[in-house]
Amino acid sequence: MEPQYHITQLNEHAVLISLGNVIDREINKKIISLHDQLRLNPFDGFIESVPAYSSLAVYHCSRFSVVKNELDKTMEKLHSGNAHKSKLLHVPVLYDGEDLAYVAQHHRLRLEDVATLHCSLIYQVFMIGFLPGFPYLGKVDDRIATPRKDTPRSKVPAGSVGIAGFQTGIYPQSSPGGWQLIGRTPLKIFNTSKEQPCLFSAGDEVKFFQVSKSEFDSLNEY
Repeated sequence: MEPQYHITQLNEHAVLISLGNVIDREINKKIISLHDQLRLNPFDGFIESVPAYSSLAVYHCSRFSVVKNELDKTMEKLHSGNAHKSKLLHVPVLYDGEDLAYVAQHHRLRLEDVATLHCSLIYQVFMIGFLPGFPYLGKVDDRIATPRKDTPRSKVPAGSVGIAGFQTGIYPQSSPGGWQLIGRTPLKIFNTSKEQPCLFSAGDEVKFFQVSKSEFDSLNEY
């Protein structure tokens, strides 16, 4: 059964199309497919769209009734045959994070078990947010899902890999943050010197793999 959707007006030049208040891979894929269709076949007055977990913000310079009608028609055209074509990115991680021992102790695991479980799945990029290039990835194995810290750090180094609940993510730049830090990647995932600054896009898939300290140093882009 296709998920029900609702279209609401955010302001004069923005609407929100929502498929519910959930975090679900299939619903997120539907949102990304809608995002793709609007970029490939924009309606008159379309400016841009921004995907989230289960909703899409659509910015425009038209009337709400016109935009709603166009979105209704686009939703009717969506089907499994035009789903988002995701790319799979392999991301190296040195598992030496400040909170690795806490996550292991919280779940009565060994340090190496946390790393193994974190690398065991292919994650979906649900959306990009919080910071430019920050990927919200999920879902982690239940055995390492860990609540975020009660008190956020004032500074998290760029490249840090963390867990917050059933999500995992990578800090693209140094910033405050409350995720449980389990490691770091040598890849610069947001680089303004590149034509495409952000390594990830919503709808991509990510597979982590473990590297040693010497391998991290040889790959380090920071």
